[in-house]
Amino acid sequence: MYLPYRRQERIFLRPGHTAMTLHSPGRRECQTITGILARVGDKWTVLVVMTLRERPHRFNELKRAVEGISQQMLTRTVKALERDGLVSRTVHPTVPPQVEYRLTDLGHSLSEPVMQLGAWAAGNLPAIYANRDRYDRESGG
Repeated sequence: MYLPYRRQERIFLRPGHTAMTLHSPGRRECQTITGILARVGDKWTVLVVMTLRERPHRFNELKRAVEGISQQMLTRTVKALERDGLVSRTVHPTVPPQVEYRLTDLGHSLSEPVMQLGAWAAGNLPAIYANRDRYDRESGG
């Protein structure tokens, strides 16, 4: 749905953009926030953060704990989380070297709303499934 530009309220609503008020960040900041939300809302990020919330894990241990993740995707995910400061990586001087991942304080702060979102999803599964069934029946899907 296209909503017009309304200057008096400083709201810019156009296809592909989000609402912005006078006190909201500019377009560049909005895009940055969108990128961060895409990262923290990613399926693998959520699962890795929730797994590391319990305790630090070594790479292969983390791979076994996050069901369905490939080694390549886990590598990408933990590197991105490390880059964003959500995960710290410690290399232990063993042969072969063991790498351990743990949440930083910032990562732990992310795990709180992720837990709340997970609890919301679990608590609303029956309603969501019922709505899907109703929608599929009514739309012939």
